[in-house]
Amino acid sequence: MSVLVYTESENGKFKKTAYEVASYAKGIADMMGTDVAAVAFNAEGAGDLGTYGVNRLHNVTDSALEKFTASAYAKAIAEAAKAEDAKVVVISSSADARYLGSLLSVHLDAGYVSNVVELPSSADPFTVKRNVFTNKAFANTSITTDRKLVGLSKNAYGLKENAVDCEVKDFAPSIEEGDFKVKVESVDKATDKVTIADAEIVVSAGRGLKGPENWNMVEELADVLGAATACSKPVSDMGWRPHSEHVGQTGKPVASNLYIAIGISGAIQHLAGINSSKTKVVINSDPEAPFFKAADYGVVGDAFEVVPALTEKLKAFKASNS
Repeated sequence: MSVLVYTESENGKFKKTAYEVASYAKGIADMMGTDVAAVAFNAEGAGDLGTYGVNRLHNVTDSALEKFTASAYAKAIAEAAKAEDAKVVVISSSADARYLGSLLSVHLDAGYVSNVVELPSSADPFTVKRNVFTNKAFANTSITTDRKLVGLSKNAYGLKENAVDCEVKDFAPSIEEGDFKVKVESVDKATDKVTIADAEIVVSAGRGLKGPENWNMVEELADVLGAATACSKPVSDMGWRPHSEHVGQTGKPVASNLYIAIGISGAIQHLAGINSSKTKVVINSDPEAPFFKAADYGVVGDAFEVVPALTEKLKAFKASNS
């Protein structure tokens, strides 16, 4: 019996979320007095997982599974869980994992709790703390099924090194043509930018920038910080920025370590989508902007003066420490 974790990868490389869910699974395994097994698809660098406590990796090498397909992935992970007799399965809260979670819970006849932020407070009953009401509150939820499926909220647990030797096993699940209910033909992504989903830092802007021609200063600040760029809903609605950058309750959720909001008033739908970010900084000329009540740090000032000055200070700091 072990704790099984699904470790996401892209182009053969493990994502940061893979190491976080592995760290979390190790924490549960220590509570239960067992070890950690992982399942991955066409992944490389298994030793990296060992750094975060994974004892065994079931690596599926199959060209048909190079692109994420929820139904096929769910079946394969369920087979790995049954092979390990895993009573607890851990996944992330990425967009793919959320899609996967409900299917996997059916395969395993497992209770599924998403948005989990801490290790279980109790192993019997198995009780976890999770975000609810668009991150406005917490709930302690008990899972009473024999198998349990946990979706860990991004950046909730962090990376915790606990090095062990990781044995890599080739794993060939019984995937059939009928398991590919939805087929992904191609995936197009910008390769020169940090994505919102993977970003530790997000620089976001709203209508306060007055037009798309002024977005270069947002991109310059993001470039200095190694951050992803994002925007409010009105900005994407007006076509200033692509809809893929819209963050908020009706856009992409953000759980970054640092979220910088420039010229965004702070509508409740926007705040609900970024509330899981650990540190929130707002730059706005209106001292009554609602965002200031939710922010950890605030700057009242003209973004066209504050942002370039901040960017230059950061450039000088990086230069002096290089």
